[in-house]
Amino acid sequence: MPIAAVPEYLGKDFSQASPGLRFGMYLPLWGTNQRSKELLWSTHDIAYEVRGQQQQEREVKKENKVTALQQACALSAADKHIGKAMFQRQNQIFDHMPPAQGLRLHATAVAPFTTGLGNEHPLENGFAFLNPYGLPYLAASGVKGVLRTAAKELASGQWDSQEWHHAQDLRHEVHNKQGQRLFDASDLDVLFGSEALDGENHLRGVLSFWDVIPQIEGNSLMVEIMTPHQSHYYQDKDVAGSNSPHDSGSPNPISFLTVPPKSQFAFHVVCDSARLEHLAPDLANKDRWKALLTEAFEHAFGWLGFGAKTSVGYGAMDRDTKAEAKLANAQVQAQAAAEQAAKMASLSDNARQIETFVQTCQQKLVAMGANGKKDKANTDLHAKARALSKAALEGADWTAEEKRSAAEALAEWLPQVVEVDMKDERKKLKLAVLRGEA
Repeated sequence: MPIAAVPEYLGKDFSQASPGLRFGMYLPLWGTNQRSKELLWSTHDIAYEVRGQQQQEREVKKENKVTALQQACALSAADKHIGKAMFQRQNQIFDHMPPAQGLRLHATAVAPFTTGLGNEHPLENGFAFLNPYGLPYLAASGVKGVLRTAAKELASGQWDSQEWHHAQDLRHEVHNKQGQRLFDASDLDVLFGSEALDGENHLRGVLSFWDVIPQIEGNSLMVEIMTPHQSHYYQDKDVAGSNSPHDSGSPNPISFLTVPPKSQFAFHVVCDSARLEHLAPDLANKDRWKALLTEAFEHAFGWLGFGAKTSVGYGAMDRDTKAEAKLANAQVQAQAAAEQAAKMASLSDNARQIETFVQTCQQKLVAMGANGKKDKANTDLHAKARALSKAALEGADWTAEEKRSAAEALAEWLPQVVEVDMKDERKKLKLAVLRGEA
């Protein structure tokens, strides 16, 4: 049975550890001799099975790579909760930024996504986990690199782009603090920064990119396998007396981790609007930089992909406009709720009672929908109307203006949501008294 390379006092149950730890330190990869229990420090176990025509017992190597990765793939409820909390925290921070300074796009993976394959790992292919959470992520530097490439392709003129056709023109003058002109910069340079390697004409871009935390579909990562052929040729080893490519070469299956399709990705970009106004006012005008970047994102989703192995289809995505609309609607509702809370806090206790009644009636009106079915008389809303009238009539601290407001609210909203005879109800609620007419 394979074990992890950790002290014995840690035990063998790492199911509650993060995927990053289970893929790394706690990976149950290292094999043992199943008979002698000797630790082999290889990626296979040695088992004993009866095989062959002679039915003799033989040593059999049992590879541990795939089973170890499958154990590392599982996502616990805590892992899902942490990933969701990180996603929400990013959104909350972004929501407090001025709209002109930020761009947020949502996407859904239409193919497996993988990243960090070059990280060192006993299985040859690593994976990028965000410390200390141990969850998959796409580094901000990777997002910026893909977007720069997408922007260059669109600006090359080889794609039908409405926004990027002048992006490589050197149209923006860069000055030092003394106002001296140093060099000219393109839209690409202003947004992403110049790529001067010798330090000359260096310009820091106005855009900052955030790490992306995938909201993983299901309760597990995926194990994918790539199978290089002709490995003897690439490694310059003789097979069957030759190191040239031939059919006698053995394929070499290599396992690696991926994020499954249908996982959700949210991309956040922040713009230094003050520097953008200074360097390229036309990009700041009417948020033109957002139009440029949105087109670059859509190009990257469909044609470039994010992460590793994009040339064979990994990392492809579709923009999720429904998720964007849902989040925008939630923002509007949150803003309205905050404004309503501020309004309620500014009211007197009596005015707050009136406003609460009005809001309750409005909510009922929305809930009624197209069928328009009102509440019966003497039910909850009717009782609240009577309670409001009684409080206004008997309250010593109610001003004449507050009483009139209560009467107007009762007269306007009660007949819309409760089946009552308002001619009779006006008398019972003493609306004329509240208005000061009797």
